[in-house]
Amino acid sequence: MQQRSGGSLLVEIQPFLVITDQDYILLDSGLGYRNPDGVLQIHQHLINHGVNPMDITKVLMSHLHKDHSGGISTADPVTGQRNLSFPQATYYVNAQEMQYAFDNDGKSYHADDIRILRERDNVVFTEGDGSIDGYITYEVTGGHCPYHQTFLIDTGDDKIFFGGDEAPQISYMKRRFAAKYDYDGKRGMELREQFKERGIRDGWTFLYYHDTKVPFGKLTQ
Repeated sequence: MQQRSGGSLLVEIQPFLVITDQDYILLDSGLGYRNPDGVLQIHQHLINHGVNPMDITKVLMSHLHKDHSGGISTADPVTGQRNLSFPQATYYVNAQEMQYAFDNDGKSYHADDIRILRERDNVVFTEGDGSIDGYITYEVTGGHCPYHQTFLIDTGDDKIFFGGDEAPQISYMKRRFAAKYDYDGKRGMELREQFKERGIRDGWTFLYYHDTKVPFGKLTQ
């Protein structure tokens, strides 16, 4: 999906749905835009593929930049009241990233979109590295932003890696460079080399949030 953010910048984004034996897992939540009929676009995309948005059981957030977190909540067009876009799901958000987003509300973060996370019971604020239900692991990486986290889902048949903005496009995995817009560009570069080595060794399927031409795939030497 391509969206214009702020009326000028063309942003290619694609939240991912991973269906396992246990869960319907959404990886990041998109920009939160509505289509001309007033339906949240991410809801419409799910419906178009036969998935009821109310069936989402987990929302895993890599970080809270507004192009990844705008779809966390939505404002009622009439009352203006905000509600979680996936009220039946458990949201997983890094606790330090949440605080950092509020401390840096503005250009990259939009506090109004995420404030509701502090008001709901179906939110897990993660700390450091850990695991969820024995088959999802998360790691704090801190390259793109200080408390960015990645997720690895082991379905038994496949290992699915979501690097968020640490590994946003396949081109990032094919060349070695430090991105100037990252919080720690050198760290980000080193992380991609580590992900590539681990992914090739263990047969990961990579999901690329900002690559609509090659949205997912395995890496080879």
